[in-house]
Parts: sequence; C-alpha cells; structure tokens
Amino acid sequence: MSSSIERVKCLILGSGPAGYTAAIYAARADLKPVMYTGMEPGGQLTTTTEVDNFPGYPEGIDGPAMMVDFQKQAERFGTDVRIGMATAVKFSSEEGGIHQVTIDGNKTIEAESVIITTGATAKYLNLPSEQRLRGGGVSACAVCDGFFYKGQDVAIVGGGDTAGEEATYLAKICKTVTMLVRKDFLKASKAMQHRVMNTHNLIVKFNSQVDEVLGDSVVEGLRILNNQTGVKEEISITGLFIAIGHKPNTDIFKGQLDMDETGYLKTIGKTTRTNKPGVFAAGDVQDKEYRQAVTAAGTGCMAALDAERYLQSVVKVSEVA
Repeated sequence: MSSSIERVKCLILGSGPAGYTAAIYAARADLKPVMYTGMEPGGQLTTTTEVDNFPGYPEGIDGPAMMVDFQKQAERFGTDVRIGMATAVKFSSEEGGIHQVTIDGNKTIEAESVIITTGATAKYLNLPSEQRLRGGGVSACAVCDGFFYKGQDVAIVGGGDTAGEEATYLAKICKTVTMLVRKDFLKASKAMQHRVMNTHNLIVKFNSQVDEVLGDSVVEGLRILNNQTGVKEEISITGLFIAIGHKPNTDIFKGQLDMDETGYLKTIGKTTRTNKPGVFAAGDVQDKEYRQAVTAAGTGCMAALDAERYLQSVVKVSEVA
C-alpha cells in the first residue's frame, strides 16, 4: 500500500539524454516536471568513458560528466529531479484521465501526463573479466566507441544483423575484426551474411565464445573457446564489442502499453504518443534502430512538446464542456 499521494502535471520516468531533454522542454513550457531517475541515474551513458559524437562537445566528454551537465540544465529551468524508480503503474484510458505511478513501492504519484524514458539495457556475457573491463576496452556500442580503436585489432561477439552491421562498420576503421559466433551459422539476413563474409579484414570464428577477457586495467587480449572441440586459443586485441542485443526496460508496462515482440514500446506515427492518452515514450525504450544519445535527446524533445500539446487540448475540451 502507498503511504502518500502526490499530484503532478508532468511525470518523467527515467533519466539519460531522452529524460533530461524532455525535462528541459517540459520545464520551459511550465509543466513543472517531476523526474524519477530510475535505478541507473543518467542511463547507459554513465557507463561510457568518452562521448565524442554528441554535438556541442568539440573536445569530447566522458559520459557521467555529460549527464551531470544535462541534469544541471534541467534543474535550472525548475525540474524536480528525484532518486527513485517506478515499481507499478496504472494508466488511464480516458482522454484527460489521471495516471497513477507507484515509486519504490510506497509512494503514489498521480500525473496528468507521463513521459517514459526508462531506456534499454545492453546484454552482456556476464563474465567477471568482461564486467571488470567495461569502459576499459569492453563496449556494447561499436558506433559510439569504435573510433577509439582506429587502426587496431578488435573483436565482436554476436551473429545477428546488429553484430554484422557493427562488425562491418568496425572493419572500415580497424586493422582487423574477429567476429565470434556461438553457433555454426550466422543468424543475420542473407544480405548481411554476404557483407560479412566478403569483408577482407573481418575474420569469422564459428562455434566460438569468449572464455576470458585478458588485461588488468584495459583489454589486451581474448581467450576464445571452441564450444565443439573444447580447444582454447588466445588473440591480441585492444577492444571487445558485445552485440548480442538489448532488453528494453518495460516490464512494468506490460499489459497496459502496446509493445513489439521484443518489448519495445510502440509509438503512434511520427509522434511519441503511446496507446494511452497522455502517456508518451522517448529514447531507447521505443527505439531499437538507432540507440544514440543524440536521437534519444531528439525524441525527448518531441515527447515534451507532445505532452504540452496534449495538456493544452485537454484544458480546451474541459473549457468547452
């Protein structure tokens, strides 16, 4: 049972580029947004050491520092940023209805509009050596971090279209790319398979998986296990990219919001509107194609504008009634 109830005009669930951008625009529109940061304040960028491709940072910036900047800007316009996580939701199906969100199991927020920016979590191999070297050469985003390994030897794990896309991207800038595929075939589309197999500096190792990531503070190599023969080999690399998918953080919205088969929230047309009036989704929670900080920020802006227009329309309808 909730011990307290609070009414707000605009509630933002999750932080990161989408959440903070939504907060900036919502605050400037006088929606008095309240943000709950979620279990990972700042989102996935807090696990990234260098961000070199976000406009406005010509010298680059580390991910956590960038998120501090985003938060300061949101707070400058009056956003109420709070630590906490949504644990249950009850969305109204009525136009102008009030949505209920439970925070940390003991506080109920009643919101006239909700912007969901809970993001997605990259899947990792969960090896101790891999986790220890995240930010030290282990990455889940080749497009984000590949530039730092220009002219070097790297490896990538995965056999689907995303892995193929990232492997061929890396092959354009790296000396060699070793692609580890757990099965004896690629799950990628035929067109992607042809691209992979015809890339001269891309080495595909089938029936292969990571046994150990080598290195103390940075990645220095990889021990690979052939899961058919049991034979192990070591290769020298400086970067390891994991491309085995992402899981959208949408479990608490199941049964209330429309999702695709993998759990990403569906939005209507070119808007950020969900199937519930007054509920909007932005960032990686609804985008499995691009997954970049700048695109997340763009949809955060869209969500705030959509929320502002929705609330204005609700007021006009009530005035007419």
